[in-house]
Amino acid sequence: MDSRGQRHSYDVQSRCARRSCQDEDGYAGRGDDQGRDGKISAWQKLRSRLFDFAWALWTALFGLTIPVLWLMGSPPRAVRTVSRIWAHGVLAGLSLIVGLNFRELGRAHVPKTPCLIICNHQSTWETLAALSLFPDVAVIAKRELLRIPVMGWFLRRSPMIIIDRGAAASALRTMMAEGAAALAAGRPVLIFPEGTRRRPNEPIQFKRGVELLYKSLGVPALPMVVNSGRFWGVGKGFRRPGTITVAYLPVLEPGLSLPEFARRGEQLMQEEQSRQRTACFAQLPA
Repeated sequence: MDSRGQRHSYDVQSRCARRSCQDEDGYAGRGDDQGRDGKISAWQKLRSRLFDFAWALWTALFGLTIPVLWLMGSPPRAVRTVSRIWAHGVLAGLSLIVGLNFRELGRAHVPKTPCLIICNHQSTWETLAALSLFPDVAVIAKRELLRIPVMGWFLRRSPMIIIDRGAAASALRTMMAEGAAALAAGRPVLIFPEGTRRRPNEPIQFKRGVELLYKSLGVPALPMVVNSGRFWGVGKGFRRPGTITVAYLPVLEPGLSLPEFARRGEQLMQEEQSRQRTACFAQLPA
């Protein structure tokens, strides 16, 4: 390749890297996938739309397993196994079609026994990935997800911990009771402590519910931080190629006071979120 071709390749890579990092700091994400350096390419948009089609087709195929599972009595373990295969397929589709992969850091921090996983929430990706990363996980999810064809059936019969966010007291009771039951069955429990999806540049702030759940369950809490919002975030209509970082942090042992749990959890996760953002900019060409 001559010097002109090399320079063109360098400039394209630089613009793509800067756009991804700028998205993380909130310059984009306005719903039109446009950052300060311009829009994502038509090819990237096409790849994202092809993934949407493949995802819908893959999900429809798994809908064909529902009658079989129903005739078997909908055994939760079998339902979770099928759900995990589905999630593996979705992640594979993201990698092959969109070019969106992920890497795990700090896996040694994950306890050998069931625990409470507290994960920041930036996109749909971490909900899907949890089914693959943590076999038999019980995800605390909002009731609205039950309305989604196929997915709603599997959520209810896995079973996941379904709550009505509009009824706080009832939701808390459900989380405590069903969370304890999941742990007793050997399943980790995953909660998004911020309560809803947030942009990557927003500070991590726990809702009161996660503090009370931590106290009630009495098990170690594993902080988990992702930067999925850079590639598939709030307001973004298209997925971007790249590598999502999944970082597992040192566990918070049971028995901390509620203010200390919230302070330490938020601090650990915020530091890691900031580190991921700094690492993104550090990788930019000079």
